[in-house]
Amino acid sequence: MATETQTGLSGHMRGVTVTTLACLAGIGAAFGSGALVGLGATPVAEAATNQQTLAVLGAFVLAQFPLLRVVGVDVGDFGAKDYLYVVFMTFTLWYISYGIMLTSGVSL
Repeated sequence: MATETQTGLSGHMRGVTVTTLACLAGIGAAFGSGALVGLGATPVAEAATNQQTLAVLGAFVLAQFPLLRVVGVDVGDFGAKDYLYVVFMTFTLWYISYGIMLTSGVSL
């Protein structure tokens, strides 16, 4: 008969929220990278090697942590594993999405 009240998100909802935001940030970073280098107007080899796209990715990774606080995820409890998970998921979705955009000839 516990009478404690639960504040914040449950463990499952916390995981779903972090994963969803990381995946959406990765896709957003791919579109931001494409817009930065001017996909369609820039040769694919030049767009693929442009290092400014990594700055866009880094900005999207860093922007997630304040957003997670806003939606109710306590990032104060994050350990190294949690931070690496967010970076890995964001990078993975960015890599896949940006690669598809480069190889399919999308112009933004």
